[in-house]
Amino acid sequence: MDHPNQVWSTDITYIRLAQGFAYCVDCLESALQTYGKPEIFNSDQGSQFTSTAFADVLEREEIRISMDGRGRALDNIFVERLWRTVKYEDVYLKGYVDMSELILGLTEYFSFYDQERPHQCLAYRTPDQVYMSAQGGGAMIVDRFGTEQLSATTSTGQRRPATQQIGNAA
Repeated sequence: MDHPNQVWSTDITYIRLAQGFAYCVDCLESALQTYGKPEIFNSDQGSQFTSTAFADVLEREEIRISMDGRGRALDNIFVERLWRTVKYEDVYLKGYVDMSELILGLTEYFSFYDQERPHQCLAYRTPDQVYMSAQGGGAMIVDRFGTEQLSATTSTGQRRPATQQIGNAA
């Protein structure tokens, strides 16, 4: 990976509301319109991401599909950590009651998370600062078997404007 927004990674989580659960799924179509398209879209093998409707959008946009191995939570550790942070820093503290309250609260939290909250793994910069610099955070992950290291220097949590073009990866 050598530039921001080359790979998108996602996962699903659930949030309990008074009347049941709310599922937080990346709004793929909206994200594509807002940020342009990545070369690669990574997810786990959950039913939401293996569905025909979801895969058809990626194929229509000529985005390569990458799926983590079954039972390999470390393959998507940055997104897993994001949802943990969101829940412990916002959701569990506020106890959202309904969907409209949840949407408003998460919109405010993600604005704070991206623009104001410094991250240790990003050298105490915000995700927006790292994105604007076109440099990654330099995080390293050690394979769960300890045999290889994967560099996430330029891929994690970065977005590029829809107007920025990237070369053909094919």
